Amino acid sequence: MARDYAKRGSAQRTRKAPAAKRKAASHSAGGGWRWYGAGVLTGVFLSFLVYLGSLPQAEPGGPQPTAASAKAEPAPEPRFDFYTMLPGESIDEDYKQPAAAAAEPSRPTPAEARIIYLLQAGSFRQSEDAERRRAELILLGLEPSIEETRSDNGRWFRVYLGPFDTHAKMSRARGLTAGQGIDTLLMKRPAG
Repeated sequence: MARDYAKRGSAQRTRKAPAAKRKAASHSAGGGWRWYGAGVLTGVFLSFLVYLGSLPQAEPGGPQPTAASAKAEPAPEPRFDFYTMLPGESIDEDYKQPAAAAAEPSRPTPAEARIIYLLQAGSFRQSEDAERRRAELILLGLEPSIEETRSDNGRWFRVYLGPFDTHAKMSRARGLTAGQGIDTLLMKRPAG
C-alpha cells in the first residue's frame, strides 16, 4: 500500500493553521491592552512631571526661618498706660457743653408722633392677580386689603398691608414678605 506523504503533510498543516491563527490573534489582542496601559501610565507620569515643574521654586539664597531665631525675638507686650494716667486726671467743673449737646432731644409733637405705616405688596391691572397676592399674604398670617384706583394709566388694583402703628410691626410683616420673595413698598402716612 502506497502512501502519499506529500498530501499527508499538507493536510496536517491545514489542521494546525486555525489553531495557530487563534493563538496569534489572542496574543495580538493582549498586546494591544499592554500598549494601551503603557501609554496611560506614561501619560500620568509625564503629567506628574509637568505638575512638579509648575510648582513655585524656593529661593536658595533667601533667609530660612529657624526655630532658634523665632525664639530669640520675643513679641512686645502691650502697654496700658491709662491705669496710671487716669487717677491723676480731674474733671473740669466749669466746662460748658455746646448748646446742641446740652439741649434735650426734642420730643415729637402729638401730630408728628402719630404716623402710620403701610406696605404696598403689589399693584395689578387684573383683579384676579390682586386676589392671588392677597391669598398669598393671608397664608403668611397677614391682613391684606385691596384698593382699586383709577388714574390716567387706567384702573389698578393695589394690595396693601397695614396700617401698622409701630415700626416694629411693619418690619415683622416686611420680613415675612421678603422671605417669600414678595417685594414691598414702604409708605408713611400721618394718622388722622
